[in-house]
Amino acid sequence: MTSRSLLATLAILCTIATAAPALAAGPASLKSAPTMQQVLDASKPSDWRPLNPNDTLYMDLPEGRVVIELDPAYAPLHAQNIRTLAHQHYWDGLAILRVQDGFVTQWGDPAAEEDHPAQPPRPLGKAKATLAPEFERAITPDLPFTKLPDGDVYAPEVGFSNGFPVGRDPKSGKTWLVHCYGAVGAGRGNTADSGPGTELYAVIGQAPRQLDRNIAVIGRVVKGMQYLADRPRGNGPMGFYKNPAHQTKILRVRLASDLPPSERMHLEVLRTDTPTFKALVESRRNRADAWYLYKVGKIDVCNVPLPVREAPSAGTKHH
Repeated sequence: MTSRSLLATLAILCTIATAAPALAAGPASLKSAPTMQQVLDASKPSDWRPLNPNDTLYMDLPEGRVVIELDPAYAPLHAQNIRTLAHQHYWDGLAILRVQDGFVTQWGDPAAEEDHPAQPPRPLGKAKATLAPEFERAITPDLPFTKLPDGDVYAPEVGFSNGFPVGRDPKSGKTWLVHCYGAVGAGRGNTADSGPGTELYAVIGQAPRQLDRNIAVIGRVVKGMQYLADRPRGNGPMGFYKNPAHQTKILRVRLASDLPPSERMHLEVLRTDTPTFKALVESRRNRADAWYLYKVGKIDVCNVPLPVREAPSAGTKHH
């Protein structure tokens, strides 16, 4: 080895030795980062937003209430059609038709699923039977977007917009809601305009992201997921119930705005456009909990929690 090579080698070894303490300090510094609970405990009232009563659905089942937040920024036509159906009490007395393990729980009119129903499907009244597909929308300057720092398999960019997980493609100028756990979509047939929101589903398993941009995601469940995810699985193809007696009847579906304030649930969701939310994301990318020995340093869009709480000023008597 020449003297020049020897000096170069020594320089590299010195660099590694100097960097070693910093690398070793990495996990220790991560341990001092706040946990998600600490982030939430330190949040300010302005970090939270109330649910809009005109975009909030209450689906009452025998076991309890499922609260769904609509997203008219991404699916305005579906949101309006669903509001119309709710105004007309369309879903009252209909049923949960399908619970497919690891996939979705779906509800709607049993007669609409049968080739030869004993009675005709329920009329839609003022609601529309077909809608233009709302699988994606244009990216616009007024649309909020908090980008996640890590990559994604299904989209060039992922993040959050007004509390909803979204994907984006800056090259095409398109953005869309993604299929995470709790996402609610409008079931459809083979034609793109065949999902008007009469039949809805909620994701109860691993995120089926292959559905993104193929079906209209209209919102997400913000409370009561246990009443959809813990149901008996259907014993027919795709989780449909072979015996109609196994279907769960829907007691009623109402828009919060159709109920008097005293009958509404006063819920708040954490805003996704604040430093507090970014701190929450970081707390989940590098878990500071003592149990975690390996800090991943990455997070998937569907693994970011979206906290919901009862408004601090609200009363405790809710349905």
